[in-house]
Amino acid sequence: MADLTQPPDIDEALRRLIEQPSYAAQVLIVFARMLEMDPAEPMCNRAAGMAMTIAIDAVLKPLPQAVSDDSVARATSALPVLTDGITRGEAALRLRAAARDLG
Repeated sequence: MADLTQPPDIDEALRRLIEQPSYAAQVLIVFARMLEMDPAEPMCNRAAGMAMTIAIDAVLKPLPQAVSDDSVARATSALPVLTDGITRGEAALRLRAAARDLG
């Protein structure tokens, strides 16, 4: 008879999966990490575009296209304002807050 004091592997895997941020939130988190490499630099469209491209590629590349497209749409719709004269560090903070809201 199986020892039931240990949860089955599938239960543990599901628990971990549920605790993970969504793919869209993961994109925003990686986006923030890229900007944190130069936190004192001013935020600009070029830096945002490059960081977002890296984040999308890092998080979504191995996933099916439909999942990737949906995640990009969700991440993009949750983007905070990043063009109001802030630093990359401030932009990263805003992105992390947006990622928390996405779950």
